[in-house]
Formats: sequence, C-alpha cells, structure tokens
Amino acid sequence: MIIIYLFIGLITSIIGALPLGATNIAVINTTLKHNTRQAFKISFAAGFAEVILSYYALHCNMTVRIFFESNQWIQILIALLLLSAGGFLFFKSTKKKSDRKQLKTSKYMTGFLLGLLNPPVLLFWLVIYGVINNYAFSLSIESSFLVLFLFFFGVYLGKLITLHLYSKFSLIIRQKFENINTIINKVTGSLLFVIGLFNVIKIYVI
Repeated sequence: MIIIYLFIGLITSIIGALPLGATNIAVINTTLKHNTRQAFKISFAAGFAEVILSYYALHCNMTVRIFFESNQWIQILIALLLLSAGGFLFFKSTKKKSDRKQLKTSKYMTGFLLGLLNPPVLLFWLVIYGVINNYAFSLSIESSFLVLFLFFFGVYLGKLITLHLYSKFSLIIRQKFENINTIINKVTGSLLFVIGLFNVIKIYVI
C-alpha cells in the first residue's frame, strides 16, 4: 500500500508540469533549435529542482505561503523578468550562429535555475500538500524515509516525463516546418510575455 505515494507524487507532478511555463518553453525551444539530447539535459536538471521545491514546500508549508503573500515585490520581480525575457526574444535578431557557440551555455544549469526560480510551482506544492493531507493520506517531513523517497521519486519522474513529452511534441513541429528560428523566438517571447502579464494581473487584480 505504501507504493501509492509513488503514484501520488507522479500524478501531482505531471499536473503541476502540464501548464506552459518557462521550463516547458525552454525544452521546446532547445529541441527545435538543437536536438532532444540537449532538451533532455534541461528536463533532467529541472526534475531535481522540482524535488527541491516540493521538499521545501513540505518542510516550511504555511511559513512559505505567508512569506510570498506578504512580499509581493518577489512576485512583481518574477513577472518583470518574464516580461523582459519575452520582449527580448520577440525582437531578437535571428542571425546565423555556429552550433558550437550556441551550445556553450550549460543546459543542466538552465533547467535547474528555471525549475528552481519558480514561485508559482512552490505555491502549487503548498496547495497540493493541503489537499493530500485532507484525505486519507498523511504526508509530512516526519513521514518514514521510504514514504518520502517514493513520493519525491514520483515527483521527479512526473516532471521528467512531462517535459520529455513536450520535447517529443516539438519534434513533430520541426518535421512540418523548416527554417523557423524567427517563429520560435516570436512564439517563445510572446508566451513568456503573456505569462509575465498574467502574473502582474494576478497580483493587482485577482
């Protein structure tokens, strides 16, 4: 019966990773511009970042939620960074560069940072723990090592699988279009801008 925690971690992680965010966009962008191997590096590192965020949410729970609610400047800063990155990509020139130069940036570091610097995901896990503990399941930092290991392993697998599916979907796009670097930048930039704008609206309107 303890194996159920693996599936809880897996399912909740997939649900959290499905909405289009900065990490998903990075995986799509990398697959289209480079290859699935480079995109997998982002997914691999983002999975560890997801585990860290979910563990931190479990450890701190209400303290973290209160901190984010009382420090709106953090949410505003994240929104401004997304708006800036979106605008930069949308208007970025698409001059040809050698693949060797483009691949110098560590995809592992990109995936880890994009996965870790993600307050909405942290808040998602805070809500999820509340839901889990409202039912017949009990999950806390005092749970047994095996329960926590299975749960967080499920979290990692869920993130990895979801991002890998995004990468596979990107391959379908690449097979149907040629020379789409400009489109990639504009679509990626637009999505980041919309995500940033949504965060601003959420802070001041909702």
